[in-house]
Amino acid sequence: MLGSSKAIHSATVRDDAALCEFAASAAARKANVPLEVLQTIALAESGRADRGRQRPWPWTVNFGGQGFWFATAEEAELAIAERQSLGVTNFDVGCFQLNHRWHGDAFSSIAAMMNPEQNALYAATFLRRLYEETGSWNEASAAYHSRTPEYAEQYRARLDELRPGIGGTEVVARQNSFPLLQAGSPGGLGSLVPELSGGISLIGSNP
Repeated sequence: MLGSSKAIHSATVRDDAALCEFAASAAARKANVPLEVLQTIALAESGRADRGRQRPWPWTVNFGGQGFWFATAEEAELAIAERQSLGVTNFDVGCFQLNHRWHGDAFSSIAAMMNPEQNALYAATFLRRLYEETGSWNEASAAYHSRTPEYAEQYRARLDELRPGIGGTEVVARQNSFPLLQAGSPGGLGSLVPELSGGISLIGSNP
């Protein structure tokens, strides 16, 4: 696939995955959510294999259910611009795969929405609100993906698979202080669109 070698080389040399990890740590403190919970969601949303373990990737974009890891933010933004020129408005971006159709207005630009720190803080803030609503981090994490029980349960199972791979993480204290997709709308569904820019497809590339 076009751009795959460049993307893999870039990931190895620059370690952009660390941008998601540092952003998650900062966002967990600011929004007062357990870091392990936020890290696991990042893996579920944008995780890719990196030297034998899963790590989140900041330049991840999902168009209508098909996701791509791009080597750089610029490549991801170019791909988004190409889709938008075709009228595509429903896509997810960044470490935490925020949906542009529903949440793009909260950001000044695509670049801002994809920025790891802004992306993570927005996700953490919504996760915190979900926890306050449900009283359970498990329920909040599942609702982050979907309010539909079937899809929420599938997502919860995926989080359970990923969680053992995270070790040595701190958990911030909980205090009593909505999902990133509309209620009842599962994430990652929609018509597939043709690939226009280089990137590594998430589909079939990693478990």
